Amino acid sequence: MLKNKILLVDDEKDIRDVMHLSLADMGYAVFEAQNGAEALAVFREVQPQVVLTDIKMPTMDGIELLQKVKHENPETEVVMITGHGDMDLAIKSLKYEATDFITKPINVDVLEIALKRAFDKIITRRKLREYTENLERLVREKTELQSHLSSLGLMIGSISHAIKGLLTGLDGGMYLLDSGFVKENQAQIKEGWEVVKLMIARIRKMILDILFYAKERDLKWERIDALSFADEVALVMEPRAKSQEIEFVRDFDLSVGEFEIDAGYVHSALINILENAVDACTRDESKKSHKIVLGVRQKEKHIAFDIFDNGIGMDSETKERLFTPFFSSKANKGTGLGLFISNKIIEQHRGEIIVKSTPGQGTLFTIRIPTMLPESAKRRPPKNMAEKP
Repeated sequence: MLKNKILLVDDEKDIRDVMHLSLADMGYAVFEAQNGAEALAVFREVQPQVVLTDIKMPTMDGIELLQKVKHENPETEVVMITGHGDMDLAIKSLKYEATDFITKPINVDVLEIALKRAFDKIITRRKLREYTENLERLVREKTELQSHLSSLGLMIGSISHAIKGLLTGLDGGMYLLDSGFVKENQAQIKEGWEVVKLMIARIRKMILDILFYAKERDLKWERIDALSFADEVALVMEPRAKSQEIEFVRDFDLSVGEFEIDAGYVHSALINILENAVDACTRDESKKSHKIVLGVRQKEKHIAFDIFDNGIGMDSETKERLFTPFFSSKANKGTGLGLFISNKIIEQHRGEIIVKSTPGQGTLFTIRIPTMLPESAKRRPPKNMAEKP
């Protein structure tokens, strides 16, 4: 068990020797100094909880030592030793936050009581700090719980609305399938099956979004060839775009290298943004043809993905709320989690998403991800978007 430390300061060696024995018998670890300057050096080295110092000493007196100790560590308790003729100085020391003072000749019982009072103050202060920290933690947890419950309510409302739309879509697809089978109409069967597949895909995406929102997992880092990764993303989205009669263009810089990411997560993030681009094009009735461009390039220590669509675009209000959970401009087609999750994934990689959009002209998402992060950055969650390499 570690002993409580006391720094004993007195310019008279005989007094130090006698008091050292008494303090050691009380169970303290005792350190000595013969003047204020030496005491400061010992204080800085051993960091005692209590300083027991004579008031009258050459070079630096006890009052000056008290002030310097309190300046360096306000939580150190200081007990002053004074002669009968130094009561004014003893009272002055209390104004500088001395814990107590004892008079010479020193009574061991009085000394023990003064030291007990000093250590009781230390224990009380520590308990008060722990209580305050626990109280702050409880307040923080309560705030987080209230926020989570509020988000949960929003999520339930958003998901309920989305599920209702998906079920309506499934009912429509199943009706077309049933009708097609009865009439032996292959075209109607195919149409119904396509609707069912689309609704199932949306349900699957919704479930994955909800799972991500409910619990983020640690990233699984791996070195990935950026060009091959971009090609895999394009292979998923190109058929979806073409099925909506949207031109899909690959604009890849063939010189890009590798980067270190959680491939599954970043893949999901880009797919979410690309699906948003498809939706923006399908909702735009002002143009005869639509186009989505997926680009990849390398700039210094970042890989950048550019996703452009010439769809409906966004106004400033929509852009501001784009990454807000449960915000959706897709009516019953979305939960409002997709872009929020994409942004969280890119933040986890210490990257950023930059959005430029004009109503009626289209939108450009630029996703910048560092090629490599130090191990310390991978282990801790990002505090904010400013924490980037």
